[in-house]
Amino acid sequence: MLNIELRSDTFTKPTPDMLQAMWSANVGDDVFGEDEATNQLEAKSAKLFGYEAALFCISGTMANQIAIAVHTKPGDEVICDELSHIYLYEGGGIMANANASIGLIHGDKGRITAAQVEANIKPDNIHYPISRLVSLENTMNKGGGSIYNFSEIKAIQQICLQNNLSLHCDGARLFNALVETQDSTLEYGAVFDSISVCLSKGLGAPMGTVLLGNTSFIKHARRVRKRFGGGWRQSGYMAAAGIYALDHHIDRLKEDHRRAKELGEIMQELSIVQEVYPIQTNIVIFSLDPKYKADDIVQQWMQLGLKTSPFGKHQIRLVTHLDFHDEHVEEVRRILQQWKP
Repeated sequence: MLNIELRSDTFTKPTPDMLQAMWSANVGDDVFGEDEATNQLEAKSAKLFGYEAALFCISGTMANQIAIAVHTKPGDEVICDELSHIYLYEGGGIMANANASIGLIHGDKGRITAAQVEANIKPDNIHYPISRLVSLENTMNKGGGSIYNFSEIKAIQQICLQNNLSLHCDGARLFNALVETQDSTLEYGAVFDSISVCLSKGLGAPMGTVLLGNTSFIKHARRVRKRFGGGWRQSGYMAAAGIYALDHHIDRLKEDHRRAKELGEIMQELSIVQEVYPIQTNIVIFSLDPKYKADDIVQQWMQLGLKTSPFGKHQIRLVTHLDFHDEHVEEVRRILQQWKP
């Protein structure tokens, strides 16, 4: 029986070629600025998106929290969708790390509009926090891997420029969006003041996220990273994996998206499934008939070798990735055809 891992795209293992790249990395001490592989990753990432500089961080959460701390002052407000990772899944870091307030918007599958942003900017009044930063998540995890329309992002940028707000992109799965829309990395770099790009999800590196911005932003970000305890030493072993991922693992993301759609079709056939979210990338979210609890179904499937994640009381999430292949899709089909709730 195959052990089928669909809980997250963070469970991938480095490929043999990626391991060889890590083994061959030229490393030093990054706190001293002397880890060559890390310097190469940062320069490569910055150039790819048209930024002046980049900072290699341990995780996406760290990169996002650094960005928020740099963009805001205590008492400022961060505007984002209510389903945003920075709000739901980063341990209350907006408050704890940046002492910032949060303005939540109810968007469409986690995507907000320029009109909503404009309507939620606080007036210049001492009773309110100062709206300082807008954060967009692309793709949107809780929205089922939903993708922003780039024209809407540009419209949001204009609202930010008119109101002196910064614009950040939580791009944990940004390349999943880009391979579908064919928007360019340079276009994104021209619109956002900062972007975090995760290397350990669809791209398959063992860890790490790159934070992108201009020179002064990254200089400040490096100081905040140190304060967070995120100074690396021989980080080049991980950076080499990131370089390899950027060179070899972007185009193949479409395979993950195809398999996600196939999984969605399988789930739609189950009598216990009430709704499958539209599938645009590598995330499949579906709602159960209310008489079934996600925790119970996930545990039943776990016993059959199918690992999934509860995503609410009556929702389950599946995520395709580098180590999930066509034979796994067929094994999922076989398991669920034989399974009875």
